[in-house]
Amino acid sequence: MLAILLAHAVATALAPLLVYRWGRMAFYPLSLVPLVSLVWVAQNWPGSSGAHTVNVEWLPELSMNIALRFDALAAIMSVLVLGIGALVLFYCVNYFHHHDGRMENRLPSFAAELVAFAGAMFGLVISDNMLMLYVFWEITTVLSFLLVGHYAERVASRKAAVQALLVTTAGGLAMLVGIVILGTLSGTYLLSELVAAPPSGLAASIAVGLVLVGALAKSAIVPLHFWLPGAMAAPTPVSAYLHAAAMVKAGVYLIARMAPGFADSPPWRPMVLTLGVLTVLLAGWRAVREYDLKLILAFGTVSQLGFIAVMVGAGGSDLMLAGLALLCAHAMFKATLFMVVGIIDHATGTRDIRRLAWLGQRNKVLMVIAAGATASMAALPPFLGFVAKEADFETLYKSSSLGPFGPLVLAGVVLGSVFTTIYSLRFMWGAFARKGRPEPSRRVAEMYHVPATFLVAPAILSAAGLVFGLWPEPLDKGLHTYADTVTGRSDYELALWHGIGVPLLLSALVLGLGTAAFLFRARLRRWRVAYLPLGNADRVYDAVIRYADVASVRLTGTTQRGSMPATQSVILSTLVVVPLVVLALGARDRPEFALWGSPLQVIVGVLILTAAVGAAAMRNRLSSVLLVGVTGYGCGVIFALHGAPDLALTQFLVETVTLVIFVLVLRTLPAESSQHGMRRHRLPRAALALAVGASVSTLTAFALAARSGIPIAALLPDAAYYDGHGANTVNVLLVDIRAWDTLGEISVLLVAATGVASMVFRHRRFGAPPRVADAIARNFASSRAYATSPAAGEITWLRGSELRDPKHRSLVLEVATRMIFPLIMVLSAYFFFGGHNTPGGGFAGGLTAGLALVLRYLAGGRYELGEALPLDAGKVLGVGLGLSAGTAVASLLLGAPVLSSAVLEFELPVFGTVKLVTALFFDLGVYLIVVGLVLDVLRSLGARVDVDLSERRAAAVASR
Repeated sequence: MLAILLAHAVATALAPLLVYRWGRMAFYPLSLVPLVSLVWVAQNWPGSSGAHTVNVEWLPELSMNIALRFDALAAIMSVLVLGIGALVLFYCVNYFHHHDGRMENRLPSFAAELVAFAGAMFGLVISDNMLMLYVFWEITTVLSFLLVGHYAERVASRKAAVQALLVTTAGGLAMLVGIVILGTLSGTYLLSELVAAPPSGLAASIAVGLVLVGALAKSAIVPLHFWLPGAMAAPTPVSAYLHAAAMVKAGVYLIARMAPGFADSPPWRPMVLTLGVLTVLLAGWRAVREYDLKLILAFGTVSQLGFIAVMVGAGGSDLMLAGLALLCAHAMFKATLFMVVGIIDHATGTRDIRRLAWLGQRNKVLMVIAAGATASMAALPPFLGFVAKEADFETLYKSSSLGPFGPLVLAGVVLGSVFTTIYSLRFMWGAFARKGRPEPSRRVAEMYHVPATFLVAPAILSAAGLVFGLWPEPLDKGLHTYADTVTGRSDYELALWHGIGVPLLLSALVLGLGTAAFLFRARLRRWRVAYLPLGNADRVYDAVIRYADVASVRLTGTTQRGSMPATQSVILSTLVVVPLVVLALGARDRPEFALWGSPLQVIVGVLILTAAVGAAAMRNRLSSVLLVGVTGYGCGVIFALHGAPDLALTQFLVETVTLVIFVLVLRTLPAESSQHGMRRHRLPRAALALAVGASVSTLTAFALAARSGIPIAALLPDAAYYDGHGANTVNVLLVDIRAWDTLGEISVLLVAATGVASMVFRHRRFGAPPRVADAIARNFASSRAYATSPAAGEITWLRGSELRDPKHRSLVLEVATRMIFPLIMVLSAYFFFGGHNTPGGGFAGGLTAGLALVLRYLAGGRYELGEALPLDAGKVLGVGLGLSAGTAVASLLLGAPVLSSAVLEFELPVFGTVKLVTALFFDLGVYLIVVGLVLDVLRSLGARVDVDLSERRAAAVASR
């Protein structure tokens, strides 16, 4: 099973290369991948001995083990997914043939997506872990979005792709919530265990309902049926595969998989049976009104999916057997007919039945293929569709699991089957009949010759429907293996002839009424209403999307008016209101408030409060920033007093860098805030600030009071030392225990640095900082004057100072920088290398190196930045992220879990035994990202702003 998934993944990666090399002919070797996989399925068909299972441990703490289970139902679905997938890929060779011989621009990606879909769908049907099933489920959703939107230049394709994505993703998210609830209640996410011992209760019923929402949305069941007809904007191979044989079967597959354990759950039968019957009737009625061949088949598919959902979800072995038989028959005849429509569209250039006449006379082979599939769809003997429909009528008629609603369900599907007969005849007549014309229609008269290889795939599936109709025993044996697991062994057997009885009479009634309705369609058309009595689901969807857009615009306009204070006020108000309301309404423990631990904390706290009040009262922006810095440094002191030197060090470094950034930004702003604005907003902002502080403190106190177990902090030192091989718990947390979080955080840092710099530079932002040699090469006339100025002195302490105006230079600062910079860099290296066991680490070391760069910039100007570190900030950031992410692979190669520490021991002369922890390389990535971030900030908010300010001053002087 893993080999099949890997083979599809490799084929997906190679597909674009093969298409670039061989064009559309590459679909031939690509079709071999699902075909060979189908051979494995046949050789390993699960029998009475049980299912084949594979379990690969991966994130067991999150229940994300790769648990695969290949039982009878998975085997049945695998035959459809892989067999029809191989035929569709074979069919694509001729479908994408163009008269001018040119290859479609998107054909390489299309081939990769179609092969990937086959692999994802196979992964879905063999997943026993519901979380993994959901992963494959959403992969098929994304691939469906890409395949439906293949013709991206068409508005209809883009709209259909987005519609399918929104509907199926929304259903998938609801299903995910249900999966989590079921897994939490039962203690397992394995489908086999959940079905064997299903949880009960209100929460379980809600979870089952949510899972059904996802399944019904995937299989286009009313009221979420409208996305499937819209998806007909996709290329026909996509319709034949995803929307007839594979993806839309995922929902009914999940219903069939869960029915043995959950069919008696309170929401199950009301949802499945009611919505299923409504889908049969509504979609069947819509199918007889369409003129586009693909839409006739699309609405017919929706109707049949409702029928299948009723059968496999009703509960009972006989019903399951009959439903799976219909599922197999439908996949065969509907995939055939979609491929036939693709051939008609390619040969004639139209799918409108009003423009087709005499096509059957012009291509009799195509008509015979279509006739076989259509006969199976209309349930005519001796095709598999008839065998399956007989089974459906028989089992529904005799079923006791439906109770008093059995006759209503049977009547609904019988009426829906009448619609099936009508649109089956309408399809054949509309596509191939002469329609009373003396000669072929223009489109048919000008059609091109259809190559024989174009007919192979639909011919095989059409013939399969006939073969299994005449010889249903192999199918019956395979379906029984799973159907017997529902409520005991099924007594029904699939056969072409069961004698004269109620099912045969119902079949005759359906065919008779359907044929009569088609023949007398001219008279019935008088009763045709001009509107849809139940409304138009597409218009409802459009209205919902339109109102959602309007509501989002209004909400955004209210909460985000381009004002940073207003946006922050909304966020902070939410932070205050929502948690406190939940706390007030919920159960809570009585907290114990400890205001201080030592008198020194009181003194520091008073200083912090004083600085905070002063920052709110100051009009001068620089003074306010400095006072805010005092509050940050005060927090660092509190950390130190509580025995957290690592946190204190990091707080001091972060506060210093933040203070520098604030000062750099303030250069572009007025020195003081507007007095009117301060008076107007001071009190509301002060009230909000007090509310935030009070709410955070209250929530913290109640959270501490709610703790019932041993604090995790008590376990971390041992975990850090024995598992992470480090004595500094904080650093081990960052680079080992929660390295995934750190990887995400440094990625956010990289994105933020890139975004800020891009907005400041606006054009080209990459490249190393400018150096003195670059400035001299561009003939800066003023540089020589600055270098020989008396104020500058004869000795050059910093190279960048040569290009600074003497009035902006400080000899004391330059000399101090020249002496201190190497010491700071040595300290940075110490923090980095010693951080695993002593206060420090990559983050602290990177901040220290960044402060050294800040000092060089402040003392020597923007050209000194290039002299200090002549590297491209973007490359530094990229190398850092690559190192951190690459540690994951290195850990695996050394036999350790992903992003965890592995120890390397080796002997060195003089040094002796050396122990090297792989987390050091992760920390090095963090170090480089922090340095790159500071360099990028200094280049954008420092050097770039320097240039803008100098240009403004020059322009002001020139204007005088």
